[in-house]
Amino acid sequence: MQQGQNNRVLQLALPALGVVFGDIGTSPLYTLRECLKATGAEPGIPLVLGVLSLIFWALVLVVSLKYITFILKADNEGEGGIMALLFLGLRAGGDGWRHRGIITVAGLIGAALFYGDGMITPAISVLSAIEGLELIEPGIAPYLKPITLSVLLGLFMIQRHGTAGIGVLFGPVMLLWFLTIGVMGTLQIIETPWVLEAVNPVHAGRLLLEHGADALVLLGSVVLAVTGAEALYADMGHFGSKPIRAGWMFLVFPSLVLNYFGQGAEVIAHPASLKNPFYMMFPDAMLPYGVGLATLATVIASQAVISGAFSLTQQASQLGYLPRIKILHTSETEKGQIYLPSINNLLLIGVSALVIHFECSSNLASAYGIAVTGTMLITTFLFSIVARRIWGWKRMLIIPLGIFFFLIDGSFLSANLLKFDDGGWLPVMIAVIVYLLMSTWIQGRKLIYRRIYPQKITLEQFIDQTLAGDICRVSGTAVYLCAPDEGVPNGLSQNVRHNRVVHENVIILTIEMTDHPRVHPEERFKVEQLREPFTVVVARYGFMELPNIPWILRVLKKRRLLPYDMGEISYFVSRLQPVASPYPGMAIWREKLFILMLKNAAAAPDFFQIPFEEVIELHMRIEI
Repeated sequence: MQQGQNNRVLQLALPALGVVFGDIGTSPLYTLRECLKATGAEPGIPLVLGVLSLIFWALVLVVSLKYITFILKADNEGEGGIMALLFLGLRAGGDGWRHRGIITVAGLIGAALFYGDGMITPAISVLSAIEGLELIEPGIAPYLKPITLSVLLGLFMIQRHGTAGIGVLFGPVMLLWFLTIGVMGTLQIIETPWVLEAVNPVHAGRLLLEHGADALVLLGSVVLAVTGAEALYADMGHFGSKPIRAGWMFLVFPSLVLNYFGQGAEVIAHPASLKNPFYMMFPDAMLPYGVGLATLATVIASQAVISGAFSLTQQASQLGYLPRIKILHTSETEKGQIYLPSINNLLLIGVSALVIHFECSSNLASAYGIAVTGTMLITTFLFSIVARRIWGWKRMLIIPLGIFFFLIDGSFLSANLLKFDDGGWLPVMIAVIVYLLMSTWIQGRKLIYRRIYPQKITLEQFIDQTLAGDICRVSGTAVYLCAPDEGVPNGLSQNVRHNRVVHENVIILTIEMTDHPRVHPEERFKVEQLREPFTVVVARYGFMELPNIPWILRVLKKRRLLPYDMGEISYFVSRLQPVASPYPGMAIWREKLFILMLKNAAAAPDFFQIPFEEVIELHMRIEI
């Protein structure tokens, strides 16, 4: 049994390299360079050892201790990431609206910050890899941006076709990447072995004390070494915690440390290599290989971030934090392979704009960090709530541990806030826009519910009144989509009111999204037979699942939960048309923003995978 589990861990560890560690694994391309530049001093031995010590202990404390040891424990039925942690926190917060409100706001801010990080990562990673071409051919400098944009354009264009086919190569390529950077670092360390003294935290402490207040600027660059730490947690649902821990401890962490220390040895031996210490470690004959491999590694890292943005958007949409978004499956065998055209296009525009505006990876490094450290801080906050309220950890453990992580995250966040004017404003602006959209959508939906639902009678009363009146019965089955707690679907009430007809079979179908990743098949359906011909069906889904209404009906029929032949099916969908009004609730401009979001939301047939030719859409105008 134990042998089988170990084999399973090893089998998952390889593909995890491509998805989980791509971001943090490509950080050596620019991190040490930016740290040494941030000091503004000549790269002498004490300075290099101090910076290496800071990077080493950042990897140990933030990644190995915080994320690998503690955060990976906070899984939501196997799923990780800020959304999964948000729902764990909501369960821990109980029914108190204040606690739930604070937890929700914190989680949404963390999710919003992810999008800022998601735009910067592909830009800085691919650009830093392509810049290695300048060492091979100095005259190519004017073409670095066009080459980078071409690589990124190709990456975003293949998203619609899915990555299931080439995804099997991600793990082996990243394995080769980590082995290569580890070996290159080791060769430099052999020539300057005393650089390993940097593992002593005294060097880091001495450097911080010597720089005083200026040390915050240095910390703002050190955090570049741990960008991608959130991916270790966010991708836990794909591989599980054990393969991620194994990959980090036995390959990724040693390779990163060896490479960083090797770069330090290179800078000490040849100060001129500060311009690009990562590539300067490579012999001239191997430099093309290094640039090519780095480009592949950064493309894989960018792919992981793009997939993460797709997954996060899907979850937020499923749970009502964003409008319904068109989701396409790109693989018939891999459930996680999805493509969101609108998000893909927005990311492409944003990433391209970043490359054009900032021009080089050093400039982009100034914009990097605020989003990452902000999300880390929120993760610590939510983790502390979960550990105390759900796991029952004692305060004497939670308080010192939480304070320790808050101090680390807070220091990194404060350091990066100093870079606000130099580009740090960008991820903050992106996060503010995303949070505004989320909060507006949530509040707008509440206003609609408040305006519609109190005016309705109960479903039982409606059925009694309908069957007692002069109603024509027509053949076939009518499926009315009904929102949770809506009672009488708008489509049904309008059809009876204006057309005076009721179908031979009437199914009132509600899709109920839960705060669990997946719902057990036995808990999926709840069917209630009301007065003939009305049947109420509730289909429960997790936030990692995509509902398919035709499939639901086929399963219900197969299980004999629908005791009749449905015949020809017509789907009735109610589409609301809200109008901004002076009613209390939101400012007029936010009401108009909500209306715009609703107009651009994916149509119900798209989202629920209903054939268009079988849909009858009924519109309802409402003031909010």
